[in-house]
Amino acid sequence: MRIVLLGPPGAGKGSLASLTESQLGAPHISTGDIFRHEIARGSTLGKQVQRIVGSGKLVPDALVVRVMASRLTGRRLREGFVLDGFPRTRGQAEGLERVLAQRKAPLDGAVYITSPESTLIRRLSGRRVCSGCGAIYHLHTMRPKRPGRCDRCNERLSIRKDDHPVTVRRRLAVDRAEVAPLLRFYQQRKLLHYVNGAGRIERAFERLLRLYRRQGWAG
Repeated sequence: MRIVLLGPPGAGKGSLASLTESQLGAPHISTGDIFRHEIARGSTLGKQVQRIVGSGKLVPDALVVRVMASRLTGRRLREGFVLDGFPRTRGQAEGLERVLAQRKAPLDGAVYITSPESTLIRRLSGRRVCSGCGAIYHLHTMRPKRPGRCDRCNERLSIRKDDHPVTVRRRLAVDRAEVAPLLRFYQQRKLLHYVNGAGRIERAFERLLRLYRRQGWAG
């Protein structure tokens, strides 16, 4: 299976991609993880990305496509993959399509994970971060043993500015506007599928797995 998982912030794309990898063996490839790894090891790519992001700009589509193309080789092309966090724009989708066409390994599908806005706000605004060690908790799904304190270092937990409900609503509105051209791109190619991501992640994965099997992407 060669698919991309799409969806708004908080839809559970990363968790569903990880479950797909553990259950079906299709490698989970995350743009965010790749960039964070390159930044952490101080590579040329990492420094370039850090400069761009540090200046408040978006990483150019051409650079994102080049980085992802370098990961889509060998076993991943033969055995399949699940892309998470890429593509984010129509330009990136077009670049991915060209790369896969050149390698004679076209995409099987693009799956958009839906969720009610109230659920997304609850998921995103419930996140808490340790001011000391950076550990992440959630008020509903991964609570600390002591309210407001980190289990590891006992430092105070705080809510990031991006996770405040008002900010989350703005992020979701921006995402809806930006994703529309990307969804049209995959719809025109008859590759777009929708899966309900509401409820517990295990239930959402069951629905996703049914789609995989219905499409013949998994046994």
